[in-house]
Amino acid sequence: MDNTIYRLSAVSKIYRKGNREIPAVRNLDLEIREGEWLAIQGKTGHGKTTLLQLLGGLDRPTEGQIRFAGDDPCAREVRAGSFGFIFQTFNLIPTLSAQENVEAALIPLKIHLNERRGRILQALESVNLADRAQHLPSELSGGQQQRVAIARALVKDPKVLLADEPTGNLDEDTRDEIIALLEELWRERGLTLILVSHDSSVVRRAQRIGVMSRGRLSIRQDTRAS
Repeated sequence: MDNTIYRLSAVSKIYRKGNREIPAVRNLDLEIREGEWLAIQGKTGHGKTTLLQLLGGLDRPTEGQIRFAGDDPCAREVRAGSFGFIFQTFNLIPTLSAQENVEAALIPLKIHLNERRGRILQALESVNLADRAQHLPSELSGGQQQRVAIARALVKDPKVLLADEPTGNLDEDTRDEIIALLEELWRERGLTLILVSHDSSVVRRAQRIGVMSRGRLSIRQDTRAS
């Protein structure tokens, strides 16, 4: 049975600056299975974040095709419900409580208030922050803020988590806690996890490791069962 969820065929993303063309992703073919954990390493400016944005439907390829479960990931209804994003800088709204930051992810889905409240509580409980629901981001530690960001990504019940340097702003101990949490959520929920990181101690926990270099992706390690 084919459980491939992503198919990328000859995908390129080229940015234009004046008369210059800057290729961020070059002629990429890639398949990602449902429920796998793919980690991507590479130097700054070599296309990692661009690839993540393409996979999450935040940008379209200049050339080639991306299919997500047979659909266009840029389609509004696909993008809104299928992908959860986690960022290095947390991207929380400073004037909103943890609960309200999580709720913001549900607004595009037009979910009824009662269901919304249940989902928010469940998401905060899954990251062990139900007791901090009314706290502002400034009243939370960096690790707690990232947990709120993870809850915000999870509250939509996405098929895919896309994490861009999720531990980049955290100390070593907090980094380990957050990665352990992501791994636990990945296993429990059967999520597809695509994670970009410079940190080898984070990356080596993944099933498959790829390296981006000058816009090209090469698979360095694959521990998936065949």
